[in-house]
Amino acid sequence: MIWKRSAVLRFYSVCGLLLQGSQGQFPLTQNVTVVEGGTAILTCRVDQNDNTSLQWSNPAQQTLYFDDKKALRDNRIELVRASWHELSISVSDVSLSDEGQYTCSLFTMPVKTSKAYLTVLGVPEKPQISGFSSPVMEGDLMQLTCKTSGSKPAADIRWFKNDKEIKDVKYLKEEDANRKTFTVSSTLDFRVDRSDDGVAVICRVDHESLNATPQVAMQVLEIHYTPSVKIIPSTPFPQEGQPLILTCESKGKPLPEPVLWTKDGGELPDPDRMVVSGRELNILFLNKTDNGTYRCEATNTIGQSSAEYVLIVHDVPNTLLPTTIIPSLTTATVTTTVAITTSPTTSATTSSIRDPNALAGQNGPDHALIGGIVAVVVFVTLCSIFLLGRYLARHKGTYLTNEAKGAEDAPDADTAIINAEGSQVNAEEKKEYFI
Repeated sequence: MIWKRSAVLRFYSVCGLLLQGSQGQFPLTQNVTVVEGGTAILTCRVDQNDNTSLQWSNPAQQTLYFDDKKALRDNRIELVRASWHELSISVSDVSLSDEGQYTCSLFTMPVKTSKAYLTVLGVPEKPQISGFSSPVMEGDLMQLTCKTSGSKPAADIRWFKNDKEIKDVKYLKEEDANRKTFTVSSTLDFRVDRSDDGVAVICRVDHESLNATPQVAMQVLEIHYTPSVKIIPSTPFPQEGQPLILTCESKGKPLPEPVLWTKDGGELPDPDRMVVSGRELNILFLNKTDNGTYRCEATNTIGQSSAEYVLIVHDVPNTLLPTTIIPSLTTATVTTTVAITTSPTTSATTSSIRDPNALAGQNGPDHALIGGIVAVVVFVTLCSIFLLGRYLARHKGTYLTNEAKGAEDAPDADTAIINAEGSQVNAEEKKEYFI
């Protein structure tokens, strides 16, 4: 009886110790998120364990592993680590059906459990852009739709044009047939112009399963539009005798080729001097008859456009001699002519030939200079003649005055003749005086 009592006391003592130890044991797990097709690692840890078994079971409460023993025949499920403190398993090629709540059980008294939720992300399919038909005419309204399926949770779609995001778009989300994934679509509406030609419109799909690498779809726009025309002259100041090139710069899609040149509403008047080469009009040796309005016309399958250029041919500026040369020539000529008054014409001509500055660097005679020299020579000659005539007239008056001296007080003509100075009576005295 005493033995039985001691055995019972020992049993309760052991049970008490087990109960006390089990109260400090508790399994620890973590939720896991994995991309569809990836591998999930489920880990259960126990800080204090006195050789108590651990077990993993799936959302259907099927045992996957009991300690290191595999319970479910599924080749995708493998043991990673098994000890008294940890039980880790892996699930490869995860599908959406694997998503759910997994349970780790610690077989104490009572049994303790911990839950871990496995989230499987559905990867969105590569997006597709629809609604584009090439080509599009300028001014048309374009509607593009970007669509992607299989995302879980629903993916986000964004639009970009010229690397600039477009905010004003429509967004639609629909649940797929499996009731786990979603199909999302977004519609972009805008009116196109010629600046949209060649622009890349991008649809970008963002989703957490893509690891910060979004999926994109791109559509390059092709816009047809009427030509735009501009005339560019080769010189801003065309002058007579110079060539001129007028370039007709035309842009359009399809590209207009060739261009048509006209003058004043008609054909080019001088084809020999006005040569058309591609988009260029080359006018050789401009003259005043070339003045007028030149028109360049470009046409493609969409429409027609033109530009005009008003040509005004300017005179070539006169090239004058330097002002320092003309005074030098005039001074030299006048000085030489005054110094030699006996033969003014010859001196003036000789001086103009010997003048080192006369017509320096000229290829031909300067008629204005020659005329100036002749005028100076004529002027000096006339002055010489005038002075000579005046000199002669003065000497003649003196002679007459001397002849009349002594005759003023004579009573008659005979006496006046006799008394007059310079008469034949006194001729001998004058002769003797001069001898």
